[in-house]
Amino acid sequence: MSLRDHLTARIRANGPISVAEYMADCLLHPQFGYYTTRDPLGTKGDFTTAPEISQMFGELLGLSLAQSWLDQGSPAPFTLAELGPGRGTLMADLLRATRGVPGFHAAMQIHLVEASPALRDVQASTLQGYAPVWLDSVETLPDQPLFLAANEFFDALPVRQFLRAGDGWSEKRIGLQDGALAFGLSPAAPQHALQHRLEDTSDGDLVELCEAAAPITQCIAARIAAHGGAALIVDYGDWRALGDTLQALRAHEPADPLQAPGEADLTAHVDFEALALAAKTAGCAFTRLTPQGVFLERLGITGRARALAAPLQGEGLETLITAHRRLTHPDEMGNLFKVLGLYPSQAAPPPGLNP
Repeated sequence: MSLRDHLTARIRANGPISVAEYMADCLLHPQFGYYTTRDPLGTKGDFTTAPEISQMFGELLGLSLAQSWLDQGSPAPFTLAELGPGRGTLMADLLRATRGVPGFHAAMQIHLVEASPALRDVQASTLQGYAPVWLDSVETLPDQPLFLAANEFFDALPVRQFLRAGDGWSEKRIGLQDGALAFGLSPAAPQHALQHRLEDTSDGDLVELCEAAAPITQCIAARIAAHGGAALIVDYGDWRALGDTLQALRAHEPADPLQAPGEADLTAHVDFEALALAAKTAGCAFTRLTPQGVFLERLGITGRARALAAPLQGEGLETLITAHRRLTHPDEMGNLFKVLGLYPSQAAPPPGLNP
């Protein structure tokens, strides 16, 4: 049996499913899910993230969090956490960059929120000697100061998709057509969660709703508001989502989201406004949404690149130059990816970001 067989049987038995239900099965089905069965990163995988492009990314995020820790009086102990740590590359770079911060490593307790058994094994190898604790969800993070990084985590959370129809919304669903998976629409109905979007949309506009994002953000924000800390959320998206952003990536190339269930990465743009409002509900402050390139330049990525470039020449130097451009240039990841910071209302925002 394949995931396609499983989905087909489910739809025949119970009717069409939401895009969110489809994404959840494709990504995290215990037997056939994309993340539960493989390491998807790198040249042999399906996509590459910023930490895999250059060590500079994780180093600068680490120094921003470490400075926030110092600014808040160096609380001990504290939780150093990452959501969806991939191969552990970002955390490894973060830890290397913060070795010289007095007391930081002695006070930290590393927690990794990771659903994939395959990736947990890779992370354990990458982070040998640090004894991280793995968690299935943010709800089990310790009740203590929390300094957290989340890079390309929220974009993999399942989204529902709705098309505006007058004052109501028709949900985009996945059913069967001639035995194949196909998109369809439910009858229009009011959607309380999208009531505020009636002000900025027209008939036929598509809006995505990520129901999992707010509870996760509230859980993180509540700990930061109560105990101190900071969070750096880096992802692609914008302040308010509009349009169909569901995409599949396979072997570093765009693919049909319905073509190979469980064999391609599925993501959607992040609605950062929803994250910010969830943080506010939990009593936590949030920063201005900032392009990744601006954030990294404020933290000194160009100076770091020059230092790394000094002993290099030839292919090594070209690789570094390409990595710097890819992370920061507006035509590359610099504008597509955004950064949102969370911090206690009485504290300063994380370095690189403005209130």
